[in-house]
Amino acid sequence: MTSLKLAKLTEFVGAEVLDVDQDTILHDESFPAACRQALEDNGVLVFRNLFLDDELQSTFCEKLGPIQRLMVIVSQDKEKSTTFNYLKGTFEWHMDGTVEAGTDVPNKATMLSAHGVAEKGGETEFASTYAAYDQLTDAEKEQFGKMRAMHSLLAKHRRLFPDLSKELEEFWGGMPEREHPLVWSRRDGRNSLVIGATASHIVGMDFDEGRALLEDLQARATKPECVYQHKWALGDTVIWDNTGVLHRARPYDMPSPRELHRTTILGNEAIA
Repeated sequence: MTSLKLAKLTEFVGAEVLDVDQDTILHDESFPAACRQALEDNGVLVFRNLFLDDELQSTFCEKLGPIQRLMVIVSQDKEKSTTFNYLKGTFEWHMDGTVEAGTDVPNKATMLSAHGVAEKGGETEFASTYAAYDQLTDAEKEQFGKMRAMHSLLAKHRRLFPDLSKELEEFWGGMPEREHPLVWSRRDGRNSLVIGATASHIVGMDFDEGRALLEDLQARATKPECVYQHKWALGDTVIWDNTGVLHRARPYDMPSPRELHRTTILGNEAIA
């Protein structure tokens, strides 16, 4: 297998991988390289009817790169998931790893497999920050390439809770902030925007003006025609390039049988 058989899902992001099964993942030695290349080219890869168990999902991830985190279950069931309190945070456009302490290297990719699906809602949406950069004017590319933005958990929680209490404002405001370039210039020569829910303001710019700019860039990046919405079915597996793709979950009724199993692949490039 020198390349994968793909069906493009949108013009800007996403492709469905055809004719791949569990046997391919386990035994085709050329599959990992082909998968990595397809992920670079498309940002999001969709595999239907894989029905991965946790062991095989971990094996799949390890073939693509070192695993950053072991299996995390995304569920409302408190007996299964330790992250159920953070589910609301996934409803905002974001990339992972922008505010983690001690590193400027976000995880490279995330893999989700569907073990349960919502009766209504619960889709996951994706938008390419490579495409968002490419659609800027030349003047904007030059201007934004000189800017830096501050990222914080407080910015994310202000989005989630517009009426955030003073106590929570002080709590989240006391958490570490991280400063990143607005444009991530990659080793391979490509550029992407570093935006999303954690982006608070532009360093050195009037706060409100910087907020307005960040909101505008996110709105442009996530226009309906630039978004792939994945409607989950049992057995689906989706991988996305966290370093070049924003993602969010769509709201769904609670309680819900929605249950996704998540693994992440270690990053190897700092935001710079």
